[in-house]
Amino acid sequence: MSDANNLTLAEEQAFQLSRAAIALDKAKAERTDTVQLVSALENNLEVWIAMKATVVSDACLLPKAVKDNIARLAGFVAERTLQGVDVISENTIDSFININLQISEGLLEGAGK
Repeated sequence: MSDANNLTLAEEQAFQLSRAAIALDKAKAERTDTVQLVSALENNLEVWIAMKATVVSDACLLPKAVKDNIARLAGFVAERTLQGVDVISENTIDSFININLQISEGLLEGAGK
């Protein structure tokens, strides 16, 4: 098992996406706790902003189509999150969770895990 200091960038991003998905799922289950939901949504948005910043950098060697896809997903997450906690639907939260888990899995597969 990898030591936290030895994680690759892909593994770290996969970990952050998974962690955000778990927090979103927990917050969705306890939707009456608005503070928890807001915190989970903000954390998820931060993860996606960081991922977008990584993929749009010149140092990122991912194919252009993958970069564009991640940038579009980051835009979707930002747009829906910024609508506000009172407007965001359970379906949208489920979408965030599923997207996070799928991208996380893809990152780990790409990292050879």
